[in-house]
Amino acid sequence: MEYIYAALLLHKAGKEINESAVQAVISAAGIAVNESRVKALVAAIDGVDIEDAISKAAVAPVAVAAVAPVAAAAAEAAEPEAKEDKKAEEESGMAGLGALFG
Repeated sequence: MEYIYAALLLHKAGKEINESAVQAVISAAGIAVNESRVKALVAAIDGVDIEDAISKAAVAPVAVAAVAPVAAAAAEAAEPEAKEDKKAEEESGMAGLGALFG
């Protein structure tokens, strides 16, 4: 993740995102640089419009937030059933322990 952050920081500063720049940012943060990860990152973002990618990523949480209340309601509906199952498991476990001690 820190490699992506380094690239975003360079982009925000208006600097070119290349291997030496990413390595410098990572090193300045006190992190050991993995050169193969740096090369892979630079190759992966070559030709990518970072502003466009950021704007698309900013829209994604809105869709997730719209689904969250539905998922929460479903989880609440399933919660009492889960509590009953857990209680039954505990009771059966205690019965098994009773058999061990006679």
